[in-house]
Amino acid sequence: MSETPLETRAPTQAAYGAASRPQPQGLADILERILDKGIIIAGDIQVNLLDIELLTVKIRLLVVSVDKAQEMGIDWWRNDPMLNSSAEQLTEENRQLRARIERLESSSEGEK
Repeated sequence: MSETPLETRAPTQAAYGAASRPQPQGLADILERILDKGIIIAGDIQVNLLDIELLTVKIRLLVVSVDKAQEMGIDWWRNDPMLNSSAEQLTEENRQLRARIERLESSSEGEK
């Protein structure tokens, strides 16, 4: 039975000094880095016919954490009625007030 000499075997991680090279990061680490720094994906789609532009679609995707978005001045979710219960209440109150104004205006026109 012959044994392969140590020098001819494939080197192991210990031989290369695994601690000195960067280790692969997990998905959570990568996602944390993206959310912390942010990533923007942008693209344009144009449909032309005989050098006449028929349609242009601009796509912009920003992926950041809520804190980073607020730091950048982006906070549309605060007033979106689909995402915020207080905004939904304001939308309902606004609808009721408009209906009341409409009723008052139509009754005052009827008195004239």
